[in-house]
Amino acid sequence: MSITKHNWTKEEIIAIYNKPMMDLLYEAASIHREHHDPNVVQVSTLLSIKTGGCPEDCGYCPQAARYHTSVEGNDLMSVNQVKAQALRAKESGSSRVCMGAAWRNVKDGPEFDQVLEMVRTINKLEMEVCCTLGMITENQAHRLAEAGLYAYNHNLDTSEEYYKEVISTRGFEDRLQTIENVRKTNVTVCSGGIIGMGESIEDRAGMLVALSTLNPQPESVPINALVAVEGTPMEEEKPVEIWEMIRMVATTRIIMPETQVRLSAGRMNMSREGQAMCFFAGANSIFAGDKLLTTPNPDVNEDMKMFEMLGLNPQKPFTKVSQPATVEAENSQFLPLGEKPKWSRPGHAIEKNLEASAKGK
Repeated sequence: MSITKHNWTKEEIIAIYNKPMMDLLYEAASIHREHHDPNVVQVSTLLSIKTGGCPEDCGYCPQAARYHTSVEGNDLMSVNQVKAQALRAKESGSSRVCMGAAWRNVKDGPEFDQVLEMVRTINKLEMEVCCTLGMITENQAHRLAEAGLYAYNHNLDTSEEYYKEVISTRGFEDRLQTIENVRKTNVTVCSGGIIGMGESIEDRAGMLVALSTLNPQPESVPINALVAVEGTPMEEEKPVEIWEMIRMVATTRIIMPETQVRLSAGRMNMSREGQAMCFFAGANSIFAGDKLLTTPNPDVNEDMKMFEMLGLNPQKPFTKVSQPATVEAENSQFLPLGEKPKWSRPGHAIEKNLEASAKGK
């Protein structure tokens, strides 16, 4: 059995990434089989519970209020709307619902209370619940855990060095602090990043260093290929080659053997053969449904056809970690504190972000 290593260097990871493809695939597939059933893939449904209007300037994101995209914003969904979507996802084979809100950070109040009720409702449906809501404090993490949250997603996006070329409204250290806050609860961590944003292989390795040196390593690592959206600063970026995705998945699998590696955004541009290679290389989780927040995704029926063709089975809920208990709001031991944490605002200028913001004015 391979032993999980927590002191990977950038040089070691680059060497793995650049191995001859057949050697890379063989090593990754072998490690994958040591730790996971190669014919089982976890299926999640991503649901945008609050879309658009985000104050951040992430260069890849069509939900940023400052960019001029075709994304239509909507207020926070109701608990009943979310429950209906979760039931639909469960019927189609998903074991997890991941709820995303276009917020910079969570603020105590009626909207967060509503999200907590959504978490309670979905957990009672015998489904894993994940949230991605921006930065959260330790107390907010505990409140989510009490409600029955299974996982919290907070992507690092890229390396610490390249992060400054993508986002100027928050710091890389805030991402790590949020993950640390989640780790003080029983909630699992989902954290990965995006390739195809103009970064170098060194940056891809840098992101994997940051993730793999966390102890414990994230239970889930999404690998996203940039979906270039018109109106964002990255609208002209070239699509990621499938070979880059395969190498990134394989490298992630080798350095994080017990993690579930999620094949995330960008699957619309991947053939079934390409996705099959990613599964062979160690990907064992996908997002299903026709949208990933605001970008297109393969139809769930097409995914199930692909699963049948490849002999893959959807993973049952709570296979890796047991189902958390749900504490009702009136019995909660963690009350809202009305915190006003000082999350960083680096404020440096990113020229292409400023240009995209100025368009259409």
